Amino acid sequence: MTEFIVIAAVSENNVIGKDGKMPWHIPEDLKRFKELTINNTIIMGHKTYKSLPVKPLKNRENIVLSRKKNLSYPGIIVLNSFEESIKYCKTNNRKKVFFIGGKKIYEYGLKIAHRLELTRVHKDYNGDTYFPVVNLTKWKLVKTIDHNNYSFLTYIRK
Repeated sequence: MTEFIVIAAVSENNVIGKDGKMPWHIPEDLKRFKELTINNTIIMGHKTYKSLPVKPLKNRENIVLSRKKNLSYPGIIVLNSFEESIKYCKTNNRKKVFFIGGKKIYEYGLKIAHRLELTRVHKDYNGDTYFPVVNLTKWKLVKTIDHNNYSFLTYIRK
């Protein structure tokens, strides 16, 4: 069975980005992201892909969603719809699939995800991209690791 997971770093006021970048730098969050996603499949939107400092992300199957029909990048699977990406992952027996952004990918991913891996940054930030509102009554918090300015939170769908 394919497990679908939303992974994101989110400020207290739900900001996830500003001008195509994260408005904070937390090395431990980047390390956790790598540890969780390594050797798995990641799905992202075209803008998220373009914002990556290193393309493609190494040791991961990178899937980029775009409405542009003839888009291609070396080492990247480009698909044209969320549904197409889900079908691809299930048909090819991918074990863990991470939705890594942006906003639209998170909106779609939250509808089917089995798990949420959130880094809650304990500060408000100015931004132009926000994480969707999550109905936490549908999720069970199963793990919390608190740090000074952020927490790692793991939720599973009830």
